[in-house]
Amino acid sequence: MHLNPYGGSAAELAALLVNSRRDADPIALLADFGYRPLGPLDAGQLDALRRWTDRLEAVFRAPSIALLNALLAETTSRPYISTHDGRAPHLHYALEDAPLDERVKAYTAAGLATLFCEDPGRIGFCARPGCPLVFVDTSRNGRRRFCSTRCSTRVHVAEHRSRAVR
Repeated sequence: MHLNPYGGSAAELAALLVNSRRDADPIALLADFGYRPLGPLDAGQLDALRRWTDRLEAVFRAPSIALLNALLAETTSRPYISTHDGRAPHLHYALEDAPLDERVKAYTAAGLATLFCEDPGRIGFCARPGCPLVFVDTSRNGRRRFCSTRCSTRVHVAEHRSRAVR
């Protein structure tokens, strides 16, 4: 499935934030993802980003218009077209010099909202019991149920073994 930059990479960043360990360095995580941090986070911004991540998780667990509209309403979103760093024109949802937590909030909220409008079934969480991970389904047929091949294999092996015992 072809995803636009906000529905695709922004939604994938939302999943990455939700799946990251609580003690993970958000600056390193964002930089590894290719998101330009523009400086450190203070303690208040870090706390706001962690609370935001909890809110993003709720969207992956039960995506809804109400949840996404609430997230969008909390951002400092002001869409505009940017051509920074020699890139082709693309949308930004927060000013480039806005604090990092505000930019991440606007980016991830817009990404999940765009993805939801395109196909809400592509926002998901792993169907393996006990797995807390979430994902953005970029498969061709849009029928992904697991966060990884590993979780899928575990479930299918367990199902096979339970049928073999009967």
